[in-house]
Amino acid sequence: MISFNDKVPGYLLGKSQLVWSVTFAALFSLVFLLVSVPFSHNAWFKLGTSEAFGFTVAFILIALAVVILSKTAIFHLKIKHKMHLSHYVAWNFLEILAVCALYTFFTYEADRMHKIELEGITMVKVFFNSIVYCTVSLGVPYVLSWMYFALNDRDNTIRLMNYSNVVSDEMILPRNEKKITLFDNSGVLKLSVNLSNLYFIESDDNYIKVWYEDVKGILKQYMLRCRLKTVEESFCDSDLIRCHRKYIVNMTHVKVLSREKDGYVLTLDIENSEPLPVSKTYEDSVLKSFNSR
Repeated sequence: MISFNDKVPGYLLGKSQLVWSVTFAALFSLVFLLVSVPFSHNAWFKLGTSEAFGFTVAFILIALAVVILSKTAIFHLKIKHKMHLSHYVAWNFLEILAVCALYTFFTYEADRMHKIELEGITMVKVFFNSIVYCTVSLGVPYVLSWMYFALNDRDNTIRLMNYSNVVSDEMILPRNEKKITLFDNSGVLKLSVNLSNLYFIESDDNYIKVWYEDVKGILKQYMLRCRLKTVEESFCDSDLIRCHRKYIVNMTHVKVLSREKDGYVLTLDIENSEPLPVSKTYEDSVLKSFNSR
């Protein structure tokens, strides 16, 4: 479940994602507003040689500049500070209000210069009407972009690949049949490790730390932008079990399951490793997995 107290996912604040969002929002907004003009009593959007054409072009260019500046500011702000989802949503809503205020100003100027006739409609009503249009024309493409990036991030982040049926010029040993493959947001492979060499995965805000053993038997970690929930859903039928809100453990490496005063803990077959806690929520699944080995 997404919470507004969560940090903003990195896939929403990348440079390419922000550029794509602005481009998509600009095209969507232009089409939506032009289509909706005939149904609006105070719209002055015109194309061609009409007197309001200059106002239309000026508004579109300035509104686009406002959105670009807003997204540029978000990009640089997230480098210095970790934004919460609530801040991100509020920022986008303020962006919409800024465009509404700009539209109201242009409407006032067009009316003052007798380019349009408002027929007694007040600027307050113009502003509140524009909120509806701007919420749809900007809010919808933002939400669609968010959904697209979220699905793309989930698909490209981390996968469990089965090599048992792969034709190869090398003998595939049983221990190499399954590998954990980690991808960045562009779908580029960043890490491939045998499932049997992976010990546990630790959550760190919007990132995860993958603890694994390399070919020399040295314990290493790899950090990747990903939610632990994504890992849990991706490997629901494997030996990777969620044992705590911060940990997913490879049960094949659990040496001892012991009960202490604060609950169960897992001791892995790693030298000098700290036991991993088992929270009440995941006790049943951990016990079932441990006893079925």
